[in-house]
Amino acid sequence: MADSAPSPSAAAASSSASAPATTEFTPASPAAAAAASPDPAPGIAVDPRFHHDEDDADSALGDENALSTTSINSTIFEYRNLHGRTYHNFGGGEKAEYWAPNDDTQNEQLDINHHLLSLTLGNKLYLAPLSNPKKVLDIGTGTGIWAIDFADEFPDAAVTGIDLSPIQPSWVPPNCSFELDDASKEWTYPDNTFDYIHIRYMIGSFKDWQSVYREAYRCLKPGGWLEHFECSSSVLCDDGSIPEDSIFSEWKRVFHEAGEKLGQTFEVIDDDRYVGWMKEAGFKDVQSRTFKTPVGSWPADKTMKEIGQFNRLGLEMGIEGFGLYVLTHIMGWSYEEVQVFMAKVRAGLRNKKWHAYCVWGAAWTQKPLE
Repeated sequence: MADSAPSPSAAAASSSASAPATTEFTPASPAAAAAASPDPAPGIAVDPRFHHDEDDADSALGDENALSTTSINSTIFEYRNLHGRTYHNFGGGEKAEYWAPNDDTQNEQLDINHHLLSLTLGNKLYLAPLSNPKKVLDIGTGTGIWAIDFADEFPDAAVTGIDLSPIQPSWVPPNCSFELDDASKEWTYPDNTFDYIHIRYMIGSFKDWQSVYREAYRCLKPGGWLEHFECSSSVLCDDGSIPEDSIFSEWKRVFHEAGEKLGQTFEVIDDDRYVGWMKEAGFKDVQSRTFKTPVGSWPADKTMKEIGQFNRLGLEMGIEGFGLYVLTHIMGWSYEEVQVFMAKVRAGLRNKKWHAYCVWGAAWTQKPLE
């Protein structure tokens, strides 16, 4: 699992959306947008100077290789190898079907994604109204960066991050720890254990989201909070700048089909599905918000421009990892076909005429006190 799994903000692409039940919005263009895609409300103003810069690199970030995070390589497991990328090997003969690599390239993308989400949330790590949490669980912790930051913010809380891969750093706050575990199976934690359970970036990771939420409900203390941040597999625009037959529409179609074949949907926040699943698991009052993360430097707003720069960097860095396993193992494509497809997606991400953005959703809910 990976914390911060496919952006496709990143595994993404499409040309439309429909809003969560809790949000009023204007449908994004292109006009023939699919009703299943989420669509947040406010538009993003375009920087009028953007198109005058013919250099399509977001040079303000400098060398993208400088934005790296050091992680440890564990010898506990021999990772599976697919076309030079490594994947988790946890679970013996019953390995979880998780599509993302666990190598340095993909881990760096996760940390970049953590930064762009921090910018998007105004440097917040959560939206739920937490009050002095003592026991915290981070599902799919990935590199552990969210868990570490949360442990620093709440030094009196015991923060546990779980993942399929031992890719977390060894130097962590004393109140932060990591465990190898598979959250798709029955959890081993006792009832009423945690004050806060955090899930992020797990698109395409579970066959049964209701089961995951039911386990979260069971393991939360009365009054405890569950919060889930997730991305859509859509890349959208508000101004018609992306053609309806763009490569992003093809990406969306392919990942929809792959999710159907895999039995692990990539459309978690679409139509507020995760809100419905939380309610089916026993939660009552579920609040949700949607966020736009632009792709590239086209926004006029300084913060949105910075978010866009990091988003494009992370997407380009992670794009092969988002699709390699899914397209070869699930869809049956050849490695060469995957590379041709990825080249088209990268070209779309770099197209300065397309004012693209990805969509993130956040939903949080409280276990009843009684």
